[in-house]
Amino acid sequence: MHNNRVRHPILNALIIAAGASAIASPAFANDAPPADAFNLDTWKLTLPMDGDGDGKVDEITVSDLQSYRHQDYFYLDDEDHLVFVTPNKAFTTPNSSNSRTELRQMLRGTNTKIGTHDPKNNFALASHKNADKFAQVGGYLEATLRVDHVAERSKKPERKSAFSVVVGQIHAGKDESVMEENEGFGHGNEPLKIFYKKLPDQETGSVFWNYEKNLAKEDPKRTDVSYAVWGHDWNESTDPGEEGIALGDTFSYKVEVKGDIMHLTFNAEGHPTRDFEINLADNVDANGKVDSDDLPAGYAGDWMYFKAGSYNQCNTKPSSNACEGTGEWKTDEANGDYAKVVFTQLDSGKTQ
Repeated sequence: MHNNRVRHPILNALIIAAGASAIASPAFANDAPPADAFNLDTWKLTLPMDGDGDGKVDEITVSDLQSYRHQDYFYLDDEDHLVFVTPNKAFTTPNSSNSRTELRQMLRGTNTKIGTHDPKNNFALASHKNADKFAQVGGYLEATLRVDHVAERSKKPERKSAFSVVVGQIHAGKDESVMEENEGFGHGNEPLKIFYKKLPDQETGSVFWNYEKNLAKEDPKRTDVSYAVWGHDWNESTDPGEEGIALGDTFSYKVEVKGDIMHLTFNAEGHPTRDFEINLADNVDANGKVDSDDLPAGYAGDWMYFKAGSYNQCNTKPSSNACEGTGEWKTDEANGDYAKVVFTQLDSGKTQ
């Protein structure tokens, strides 16, 4: 059922001027905004572009997102599934080499009197000393999706991030005021990234998730700990075979943070259900082993938010995985230099 929302006239004028029309395009059967089919009342969108020419990556607010679509990067297909597309070479955020078409949780909804970094727009763990000031303690993110395409060309195929896309995250806030308290928090790390990766010469890919040790950016111990779901984790590049997930195969994940504990459940037809559990307020890993290199209090002092979409891990920087890409969408699409993720279900909220 569609909500028949009226598109925002100023936003449409901006998009049309930039050559990225949000109005119906003959290239797609469905010209409805994704918010007609998905509840996007607590999400903003980051796009892989600078359509208004202000030198910053384009972001669509919660309010404007209710009537927004982009004909190349963010739209509904003819089955009302939500499509996220991200080129390898595109405009991105200042703190990342990787472009994204990705939703960021905004628990404030349309109440812009509450700041993006304000506790009332984010969640915390039960162990946070000011947990009662946040919009919620913990929360959940649940999705059903398929990955239709990942980047196909890299000059450094041995890099762990090559040929992969992140389809769900928990992100901690980068916050100077928190860092000044000198308790080891505020670095903006990621306690959860859910990956799909498939090498070009392999029939199936791997689904895995990473936990980033909560340390300062310049600390060499700030590394990702990777856990295989189906196929391999990101340390292995051999063919996952029948244990893997092919492009176009549907799978689902549920992330549920209750108190301090993150519970993960992954499902896919023909594959075993995989469950994981990790305390985000200490330095014990998901296998029950103490990690002496990690912050002993984990993410207990951070504020956090969920993200979902297509966060393309293939970028064109020579210092990274040197994936191919021109920055011209039609050329990059033809050459396979992009990631495409299609969600059939996406939901988030408070845990019970």
